[in-house]
Amino acid sequence: MDTLEWTKIGGASCGALLFFLLLNWGTEIIYHSGDDYYGEQKLAYYLEIEDSVDEKEESTEEAVDFATLLASADIEKGKKVFGKCKSCHKLDDGANGVGPHLYKVINRDIGAIEGFKYSKVLMSLEGVWSIDELNKYLTKPSEYAPGTAMSFAGLKKDKDRADLIEYLNTLPE
Repeated sequence: MDTLEWTKIGGASCGALLFFLLLNWGTEIIYHSGDDYYGEQKLAYYLEIEDSVDEKEESTEEAVDFATLLASADIEKGKKVFGKCKSCHKLDDGANGVGPHLYKVINRDIGAIEGFKYSKVLMSLEGVWSIDELNKYLTKPSEYAPGTAMSFAGLKKDKDRADLIEYLNTLPE
């Protein structure tokens, strides 16, 4: 085979690939209209499902008192849960990060760290970070203090919050 034949084969291959590319683009335009986004699925209708009495009873039985969870909290698991917090918070006294340090946070006044600029919402709160207040705050910070600068979504599991609070409570002084 000489160079001209190889050039013809290469040109034919490139032409075939270009044809299939244009065919793909054409089908995308035809089958995906402008008001749909690729991959988005729309529901035809919604079904409302009512909870049965048995399911409601099971969900109320699963609710455990937070004090009980705190008594059986695992400090090592709390240390692992703190991994979600350590990008913004430090444990050393006076070492603020994006958020205030958490050294001796239990029973500390809310918004009490000198030199840290809290959001107006947290500055308006009064009281101390008791275990119950921390539990409420860590569940969903945006609900506890609407408008807070803390963008953390919260810890959904009661056990995770109990482990984290116990870990913070047992830090060395």
